[in-house]
Amino acid sequence: MIKPETLETVSSNKKPKSKIREWSDAILFAVVAATLIRWLFLEAFKIPTPSMEKSLLVGDFLFVSKFHYGSRVPKTILQLPLTHQTIWGTSIPSYLDWIQLPDMRLPGLSEVKRNDVVVFNYPPEDQYPPDLKTNYIKRCIAEAGDVLEIKSGIVHINGKLADTPEKMQHSYIIVSKEPVSEKLLAENNISQEDVATVPFQYLRSSGRFPELNKYDSVANYSVLMAHTSAETAKKLKDYDFVLEVLREIAPKGQSQNPTYPALAGLDWSADHYGPITVPKQGGRVEINRLNAALYGELIKKYEGNENVEVNVEAGSIKIDGNQIKDYTFKQNYYFMMGDNRHNSQDSRFWGFVPQNHIVGKGFMIWWSVAPPSEDGGGIRWNRIFNFIH
Repeated sequence: MIKPETLETVSSNKKPKSKIREWSDAILFAVVAATLIRWLFLEAFKIPTPSMEKSLLVGDFLFVSKFHYGSRVPKTILQLPLTHQTIWGTSIPSYLDWIQLPDMRLPGLSEVKRNDVVVFNYPPEDQYPPDLKTNYIKRCIAEAGDVLEIKSGIVHINGKLADTPEKMQHSYIIVSKEPVSEKLLAENNISQEDVATVPFQYLRSSGRFPELNKYDSVANYSVLMAHTSAETAKKLKDYDFVLEVLREIAPKGQSQNPTYPALAGLDWSADHYGPITVPKQGGRVEINRLNAALYGELIKKYEGNENVEVNVEAGSIKIDGNQIKDYTFKQNYYFMMGDNRHNSQDSRFWGFVPQNHIVGKGFMIWWSVAPPSEDGGGIRWNRIFNFIH
């Protein structure tokens, strides 16, 4: 039997850790703990662009939940902890792609649902492994298996009107007798980054706004294009000097950017789109010209197939040299759009988001700082600790 004083003697003879060793152990523990938390539970992100305004603002700092949809097992395991594409402050890659694990995900609380605010890896970015592609944040408009169609800027899902985000924005044309001041715009929560001047004659000649034909074509009218909500647009129309507030809708076949898919003869636009079916695991599609354009890249890049040849114009797809008449999908896909509908690069322009590109669900705003251009910038105290919905 060991006496207590013997234990005391052993303890007192143990060489104490040096300060360097103590700090090294503490840093190692912190890095391991932070890495596990970041992988399994929550990761912090910052909003850099206005594609989700006014639901999420530039300068919002978010916590994104990994456990809602199930944490992904890292695919690229040869990577410096707590980095993404590069080593902090450099352009040096922070990873080696020599080893790539299969796509795996731990069990989650739910699947991605319509109207979820989702962080995902940007699918078209082929220069990085899938889990290290640039992170985007958008709203899931259509989930796997849904039929989506946009008619005159209004989203329909499975033949019914889709739910609209509370703070959704569109592009509006504001025609006034005098310039709209920065102060008035700020009072109506419209930032300068969301405003551009437009020549009056250009709008008249475009034929998209017949309401402008009643105004003198040689008169000097002030015309602004602003991204704002329907509620704010209605308020602006009540000002005496404002003549018109017109919602801009991209005509069929006309968009600021080409829509997905790139197919000759397809007259889709950002506001007239589809109908399309969002691929679902186990769902089957026939291979024709439109479906080859819609789904060919998915079958080639994200389904784990090898030796895939896609000929869109011929409406054909070959796998290992064999032409297929139909295809059954191996994973779910989603259609994402920004709440700032006319200032968002989203699925309308680059296509579907595969399940294995899903990072997590937008959970909570934990900090928010306005850019310096907005009333001098500063902390947005009213946004801190707000849940995202």
